[in-house]
Amino acid sequence: MTIRHHPSNETLIAYTAGTLDLGRRLVVASHVERCAACRGFVHGLEKVAGVMLEDLSPAPMSADALAHMLARIDREPAARAAKSLAAKPLAPAHDEPGLPACLAPYEMGRWRWVGPGVQMRPVLVPETGKLRVFLLKGAPGIHLPQHSHEGSELTSILVGSYHHEGGDFRAGDFEEADADVEHRPIVGKDKACICLVALEGQLKLSGFIGSLLNPFVRL
Repeated sequence: MTIRHHPSNETLIAYTAGTLDLGRRLVVASHVERCAACRGFVHGLEKVAGVMLEDLSPAPMSADALAHMLARIDREPAARAAKSLAAKPLAPAHDEPGLPACLAPYEMGRWRWVGPGVQMRPVLVPETGKLRVFLLKGAPGIHLPQHSHEGSELTSILVGSYHHEGGDFRAGDFEEADADVEHRPIVGKDKACICLVALEGQLKLSGFIGSLLNPFVRL
């Protein structure tokens, strides 16, 4: 597998530091599972952070600090599981073949129609605000409408491929988009494309065709 598109260094640093929200962290983790280069980058960051921690002077702690920490761990079992699985090899999860191991702790909704040739399946993770996590499936050769985004969109390609103005994206690749990006993905003709997506807000369909499809697309 040749992986050509990766998360930005800023995204990988935030992922390693644990400052990404759960939804975005899962999408990045699904890429790190497959990408040796990004795993190496993350491990390097973790080593640097470990050295920095060793150099820090001990800080005084309150008498109930351990109890507070254990309570916090109990509240976030799924988040910890996702991070611990990030470096493990790809493994099937649930009833969908080829899903990344980081999704194993999470339940999923059913596939549903969202537009011509396009289906989505929600990943049931606790989210806040407008961010949603889901699998997106495009039929072979389907042209998705030209669109931009209300907010950020992280996409990890699990199966198949697509291309648009920004390049060719295949299984293992990663794409970051924001409100300034407008594109029209076209799924490869050989097989359906399945992606794991963390989307903030809604898609904004563009042009005449987009205005016609807007009432029918529910993503």
